[in-house]
Amino acid sequence: MTYAAYFESRRDEHLNELSDWLKIPSISALSEHKKDVLTAAQWLADTLKKAGLEHIEIHSTEGHPVVYADYLHAPGKPTVLVYGHYDVQPVDPLNLWTTPPFEPNIRDGKLYARGATDDKGQVFMHIKALEAILKEEGTLPVNIKLCIEGEEEIGSVHLPPFLEAHKDLLAADAVLVSDTALLERGRPAICTGLRGLCSMEVEVTTASTDLHSGTYGGAVPNALHALVSLLASLHDDKGRIAVDGFYEGVPELSQVMREEFAKQGIDEEKIREGLGLSALYGEEGYTFVERVGARPTLELNGVYGGFQGEGTKTVIPKQAHAKITCRLVGDQNPQHILDAIEAHLQSHIQPGAKVHVRQVEKAFAFNSDPSNAFLQLAADAYGKVYGTRALFTKDGGSIPIMESFSRILKAPVVLMGFGLNDENLHAPDEHFNLENFDKGLLTIVEFLKSAGTAELAAE
Repeated sequence: MTYAAYFESRRDEHLNELSDWLKIPSISALSEHKKDVLTAAQWLADTLKKAGLEHIEIHSTEGHPVVYADYLHAPGKPTVLVYGHYDVQPVDPLNLWTTPPFEPNIRDGKLYARGATDDKGQVFMHIKALEAILKEEGTLPVNIKLCIEGEEEIGSVHLPPFLEAHKDLLAADAVLVSDTALLERGRPAICTGLRGLCSMEVEVTTASTDLHSGTYGGAVPNALHALVSLLASLHDDKGRIAVDGFYEGVPELSQVMREEFAKQGIDEEKIREGLGLSALYGEEGYTFVERVGARPTLELNGVYGGFQGEGTKTVIPKQAHAKITCRLVGDQNPQHILDAIEAHLQSHIQPGAKVHVRQVEKAFAFNSDPSNAFLQLAADAYGKVYGTRALFTKDGGSIPIMESFSRILKAPVVLMGFGLNDENLHAPDEHFNLENFDKGLLTIVEFLKSAGTAELAAE
């Protein structure tokens, strides 16, 4: 029996099984769902056992547990570590869901439920692909390990120390991850870069109390004025970030990289129209896809202060606030970036005002080499199933744990995703296109079998 026939004959069974997992509201961010997260972990462990995996263990952490399993019966063959997550995002606003988020529903060739595409549906495909190979061939073509966590949606807080403490257990020649998307329907992509992240909260203070604008206006500093002036100093008039040292570690775009970006065929005019903008804007000299995939940013995410109520209040506010995040690329160091921005703010603050900075998040950028043999095999596997070889792309978002896997395990990370960007992950009516569920199963099988026959013996 071909694998296509195998999966087709079991499609309803597999979707019903996946639906059972999707019914569990494993929302890691909400403490009232802690038991549900544990239930989802146990469901996963039980399913891995039924699939034929071995050494299954639910590892406790200071937060939600990590589920481990393996099948190590291919001496001389590579070891592939599959990573994913079983936790999901909160579901608010509930009134915007067409059907309840934890009552899976199939319509128009799509499976609707929280976690359908991010990431239970994609993790489930790996389990069923492994189960299929074991049933059809009695063994696996490579050595397999699985590390599935329950905290990705809250930043994978406890996974880096888990990786450090279990380096030998998790040692692998490649890390395989399905938590990303195709470029668009029918156009597979392998992400070879994710931007890093750092964030801060800024507070500007002036007088000890809010002041009357008639009594004091024009004679004392205004916290909002001081903050707005400060924020305006962070960029020049060409969209470039004006913080000393900000671009240290940022690689210049090579002609090869620019050609690879151009292959994506991004229609900037279509993007502009779709967003309802009169023009796109960003650092001069770069296309939209280059700005998003390969350039760093400094964005204002929120500014507030002064009187917010209805009507007018003639007040000079004593304090004002801003929230700032930066997306980082290349070898930018998030701590250095935060320190550089703080130094810039301190040196540009108006007389009579004070600025206080609270540094919050820090994560390095992730990059992988598209010429790596495992990434090339993944691109080939997509090509055999989808009829078009995967493009190598860079994504503007951040998945901090990818850098941790690469650095701690010293293994290439293969981001082999099967979602679509319009599947409402993190939003109401999250869904998974079942065409990619079907093709994803075959692509995973193809990748594992090719990795087992290629000259990739473990070192």
